[in-house]
Amino acid sequence: MLRRRCRPAALPAVLLILALSAFLLPSLSPGGGAAADPVGARAVPLSELTVVSEQVATGLRRPVAITGLPDGRMLIVEKEGTVRAYHPDTGLAAEPVLDLTDRIDDSDNERGLLGITPAPNFARTGMLYVAYTSRPAGALTLARVSLNAPARVQVLLTQEHAEYGNHNGGQVAFGRDGYLYWSLGDGGHADDPFKSGQDLGTLLGKIVRIDVNRACAPKPYCVPTTNPFVRVPGARPEIWLYGLRNPWRFSVDPVDGSLWIGDVGQGLVEEVNHIRPAQGGANLGWSCKEGTPVFDPQQCRAGGRYTDPVFEYDHYNDNCSVTGGVVYRGSRTPAAWGTYIASDYCSTRVFAVRPQLDGGYETATIGNFPTQPTAIDADVHGELYVLSDLPGYLNKVRFERVRPTR
Repeated sequence: MLRRRCRPAALPAVLLILALSAFLLPSLSPGGGAAADPVGARAVPLSELTVVSEQVATGLRRPVAITGLPDGRMLIVEKEGTVRAYHPDTGLAAEPVLDLTDRIDDSDNERGLLGITPAPNFARTGMLYVAYTSRPAGALTLARVSLNAPARVQVLLTQEHAEYGNHNGGQVAFGRDGYLYWSLGDGGHADDPFKSGQDLGTLLGKIVRIDVNRACAPKPYCVPTTNPFVRVPGARPEIWLYGLRNPWRFSVDPVDGSLWIGDVGQGLVEEVNHIRPAQGGANLGWSCKEGTPVFDPQQCRAGGRYTDPVFEYDHYNDNCSVTGGVVYRGSRTPAAWGTYIASDYCSTRVFAVRPQLDGGYETATIGNFPTQPTAIDADVHGELYVLSDLPGYLNKVRFERVRPTR
C-alpha cells in the first residue's frame, strides 16, 4: 500500500499552521474536553503507529453504534432497539437507558436500531437523534427522543425501504454547521436494483442534511437554503451528497467539519470518501462506479463529475465490508492526531488515512481490531472506542509508536 510523506522542506510550514490551529480552534467535543496537541501528528509516518485494543465491557447484544456524551458516558446501541450506557469509572449499566424495541423492525441481519447522536445542547435537553428501520415494513426512519421523556418519540423523516432488508445506512451526526446529517443505503439486494444511487428523486443512496432546530410546516424540520438541490426540479431538497451504496458509518471531523464516509462496496472495492464542507452536492459515483472502477456503464452520464474515494481496498485477504470510523482528536497520542481510523468487519484490519498538504493522502494498515468491528467513535476527550458485533464487546483503543528497524 502506498504511503505518502511530507517533504522535509515543508515541515516548518506544517508546524506553524498546526501550532496556530491548536491556539485558534474551538473545543473539539460537546464537553470541551478533547485537547489538541497536533505538533507531533504530521511528523510521524503512519507506518510507525499501531493500535492496541482493551476489552472494557461484555454482555452486549449485537452492538452496532456508539456515541460519546458530555458527562463521559458512552451510549451503545443494541440492534434490537435498546441503548446501554457505559462509563469508564462505573462500567456498563445493567439496565438500558432507552428502549425502542416496540418501534424497531430488526427482522433482517441489517435492520434494527442503527444510529444515535446527542443534540449539541444535550447537557440541557437530554435530546437524542436516532435512526432505525421501523415496523411494519422496515422504513428508514429518523427520529428524536429525550432521555428525560423516553416515551415521547418524534419521527422527523422517513424513506420507504420494504423490498429488501439490507443497505439501510443508519449513521446520524451533527455537523459544525449545526445541521443534522443522516445516511441511507441504496435500497438493498445487489447491483443497485432501483438505480437509486444516481436518482435525485429519492433519499436512497444519499446523505441528507436538515435543520432540526426549526420546523417548516408541514415538516417538523427545515431544509437549509444552502443545500445543493433546493431549486433543482425533481430533486429531494434534503440531499447533501449522492451516489452512495451503503454508507453504514460516516463521521464529522470536529476541527474542519469535513465528512469521512465508509461506503460498503459490492464485491470488489471498499471505499473511504473525504468530503469538505464546500463539496455539498458531490456525486460519489455509485452505481456508475464502485470505488474508482466503473461498475455499471449505463449509470454513467456523459460529462458526469464523480468524486473518487481517498482510500479504497479490495476483497482479498478476508476483507468484506468497510466500517467507517472517526478522525482521532484526542490528547493521549499526539502522533496520531488528525488521523482517520477505519476497519473491516471481516478481516478486522485497521486502516489509517491522513491528509497531506499537497492534497494527497498518506495511508497505512496499523493493526487489527477485535472480532467483527461494527462502529468506531470517540468519547468526550477524543479517545477512541470500537464495538464488536456478535461477541458483544466494547473495546477501548489506544495507539503505540513502533520504531522502525534500521
